[in-house]
Amino acid sequence: MRLHKLTVTAFGPFAGTETVDFDALASGGLFLLRGATGAGKSSVLDAVCYALYGEVPGTRRVNRLRSDHADPRRLTEVRLELTLGGRRLQITRLPEQPRPKKVGKGTTVERAQTLLREWSADGSDGGDGAPGWRAVSKSHQEAGEEIHRLVGMSRDQFCQVVLLPQGDFARFLRADSEERGKLLRRLFDTERFQHVEAWLAEQRRAQEAAVLAGRRRLRDLCSKAEQAAGPQAEPAAAWVPGEDEPAHAAAGLTADVLGWAAILRNGAAEQLAVADAALDGAEAGHRAAQRARADAEELAGRQRRHQAAAQEAARLTGAGPEVERDRRRLADAQAAVGVESVLHLRRTAAEAHRAAVEKEHRRREALAGAPGGEGAALARAGAEELAAAEQRLRAEVVRLEAAQADEVRCAALGREQASLDADRRRTEELAEEAADWLAEFDGRLAALQEVQAAARTAGTRVEQLDARHDEVTQRLAAARRRDALRKEIRAAAPLALARRAEALDAREHSQDVRERRLTGMAAELAEQLRSGEACRVCGSPEHPEPARPSGGQVGAADEDRARAAQAVAEQAADAAERELAGLQVREASAAGAAGPESAGVIAEALAEVERERREALRAAEGLGPVTRQIERLTDDQNRRLAELRDAGERTAALTARAEALGTEQEELGRRVEAARGDAPSVAGRASELARLTEAVAASAEAARAARAAAERLEEASGELARAAEAAGFPGVEEAAAVLLPRERREQLEARLARYQAELAAVQQQLTEPELAAAAACPPADVPGARSRLQAAVDRLRRAHAAQEAARERREALATIGRELTGLAASLAPALDRFGRINRLATLAAGTSAENRLRMRLESYVLAARLEQVAAAASDRLVRMSGGRYTLVHSDDRGAGTKRSGLALRVVDAWTGTERDTATLSGGESFFASLALALGLADVVTDEAGGMPLDTLFIDEGFGTLDEQALEEVMDVLDGLRERDRAVGIVSHVADLKSRIPAQLLVSKGRHGSTLTLAGRENT
Repeated sequence: MRLHKLTVTAFGPFAGTETVDFDALASGGLFLLRGATGAGKSSVLDAVCYALYGEVPGTRRVNRLRSDHADPRRLTEVRLELTLGGRRLQITRLPEQPRPKKVGKGTTVERAQTLLREWSADGSDGGDGAPGWRAVSKSHQEAGEEIHRLVGMSRDQFCQVVLLPQGDFARFLRADSEERGKLLRRLFDTERFQHVEAWLAEQRRAQEAAVLAGRRRLRDLCSKAEQAAGPQAEPAAAWVPGEDEPAHAAAGLTADVLGWAAILRNGAAEQLAVADAALDGAEAGHRAAQRARADAEELAGRQRRHQAAAQEAARLTGAGPEVERDRRRLADAQAAVGVESVLHLRRTAAEAHRAAVEKEHRRREALAGAPGGEGAALARAGAEELAAAEQRLRAEVVRLEAAQADEVRCAALGREQASLDADRRRTEELAEEAADWLAEFDGRLAALQEVQAAARTAGTRVEQLDARHDEVTQRLAAARRRDALRKEIRAAAPLALARRAEALDAREHSQDVRERRLTGMAAELAEQLRSGEACRVCGSPEHPEPARPSGGQVGAADEDRARAAQAVAEQAADAAERELAGLQVREASAAGAAGPESAGVIAEALAEVERERREALRAAEGLGPVTRQIERLTDDQNRRLAELRDAGERTAALTARAEALGTEQEELGRRVEAARGDAPSVAGRASELARLTEAVAASAEAARAARAAAERLEEASGELARAAEAAGFPGVEEAAAVLLPRERREQLEARLARYQAELAAVQQQLTEPELAAAAACPPADVPGARSRLQAAVDRLRRAHAAQEAARERREALATIGRELTGLAASLAPALDRFGRINRLATLAAGTSAENRLRMRLESYVLAARLEQVAAAASDRLVRMSGGRYTLVHSDDRGAGTKRSGLALRVVDAWTGTERDTATLSGGESFFASLALALGLADVVTDEAGGMPLDTLFIDEGFGTLDEQALEEVMDVLDGLRERDRAVGIVSHVADLKSRIPAQLLVSKGRHGSTLTLAGRENT
């Protein structure tokens, strides 16, 4: 990018129209912007920034761009001509501003305008084919996007790279890592890396949630499989991590779980095969036992039938005389049928009388045996006396029932008091146990606290050793770089000297060729003369004596070849010297970082630090367990104190309750004692009286029933005598002797008929061949056959249950296995994804152990950019400081929680030490800041796509330099000019007026500032 012309109207301090011809101003490479304070030097730079971006640097408001000195009718306008990407462009911008109305009075707002035009050699906007400006865009957005695309930098980057603000870089030089990071983020646009970090963190959380959900599902399935497989199966806890284990603990478990599940399924299949075989055997045994039982039962039945028939035949033969007697008795009984009903009434009355007498006797005996002497006396009393005694006893029973409630309450109070005593003893035991435990608490706590303090000391030691480890590791790496760079320097130094000698030879040759050409220039001009044409030197058309070329005549082509050879040689020499200087800078930086020790000594120190760290880490690992023990011990103390307090309160409450119960029990006891008398209890006394009352009532009732039965018996006896005489029997005894009831007579008739039928059937059954054959066999073992069948049934039932359980187990494990296979197929990719995303996320966030420097991704990118800036700045700082200083990037970790990677150090070649940039003096800070700014400009230019920056501005800072330092800085700036760059310096330093011929003078006055292109002679 090269600036050509800037025109400002009513802008800032400039009331009129001012023009800056940068082509004329920058023809010598360096130019100076000078003027009084407040004249408007920085406003020139503001105008350049506003033309490109529509905004000014810093925090100035756009509506303050208009000059307060300008005529109201003159609009504020900035026009800039420049070359971008090989295109000659003209940018015209007018901000939004008030202007007088064209008709009437007052003002109106003029809208902001932007016009982007491009120089065209083919035709202008008029279309006449002549060279001129061609409109590209009138849109603010389109023009801004086109300019931004061509420049390749944002406004902040442009203000830091092209308009080099020295004050900002002095602050940047002394800033901490956080402040440097803010500037570098604006310049290098690393927001995308923040988005990458956030995206990785979000993906990690999402993948972790998926893994944890899959692991929970896997644990549930394993629990189901373990339950289905039974207690003999290997537990699932050996294969599945617990709830409190991290997600990455699930890595590799799917294959183990699937193998475990396959083992369970194989075991279930084997168990089912064994159960099937056992069931087949049990079914065969059951069928055989059934057949054996059926055969035994059939044989036993035949044997029993034959035996029963034989016994029945013998019985029937022996019963013949009795059957004959039954025939005769049946005939007599049929004759005495007339007295049967009367006899029955008399027998019933006699039986009732006997039963009543016996009952009365039993009742009186029971009454005589009742406790106390009163029952014996009442047993001899009559029915009326017994009735009166019954009423008296029932009244006494009612009175004792009221006293019985007091006795029950007294017994309940005794039980409650015994329970209270037991509770009080248990409470006192708990209190004593808690007191004993609390007496040992202080000693146990002190012991654990000693262990905790030792672990914390070890943890602090680990942190110290980590820092020491990082330091020694960096020193070892620096020592190895130092040794390698020294070898490269020893090889590069002779090459640089040789290249510089070749460049000097080429320069001498080029100068010699130029002198020889100048010497023979007359002959070269004579060769171009033509007869009749005017001489280019004297103007004469006649050429009487043209110069003749000498034998060593040199032409323009020879001079061009010599200059080209010189340029090639000088470029090679510069490249070799830059390479050597870069090696020296890096070697100095590495030497400063490594110190005087050799790499071997540092490696031994590193090994010793690692050994100490391992020992301290082992001691520090006990902090977590002992802390948890202390927490548990403290919780136990609180619980024991609460138990001791509760025990005291409960003991007091129990004691008070026991005293109240004792008072109530004593009062009830006196009342119960009076009520029970000689009995062991009121209930016993009431029970005795109730029994005596019932006995008296039963005796009275039995006496009345016995007297009524005697009267009915006497009436039945008279009636029976009269009926026997009428039936023809001598007396009642003879009739009664042969009398049989009708049922008995029917039974005798049926018995006689049945006897004849049974005798015939038995005789026929004894003649059956099957029964005879069965009788000849040994007795059948039916109980043994049934026992064997029951055993076979039990075995079959167990076999069926085992086979069903084995089948269900196999089917359940097969279903779970399919689910596990599907889950493993989905969980394995999730585990793989989580492993990768977790590693990337922790690495990008700076929390991974692999991230040695604990640097976030964005910090790492910025550190790389800062390292490039430091390297580019050191190339110039070495020259500015006479080879003394170089800037190096440091990735040391910041103090506390600060991140690492954005530290800057300065290496002092005179002392060989590396120190903080804040220790530089004012002048040293200036040229370090200038070198840093120029280096940043190079890096940002490369970042922006290599857009060449042919115009740079440096704002102030030269007043802090002494004469020698100023000379060295000017040499560096001359080097920028040699690269075909135009460098503008904004300064008040008087010495620069004599050093820089091309100057832009900014003059201020009451009516605004003006711009004047001035040379050294005008100053």
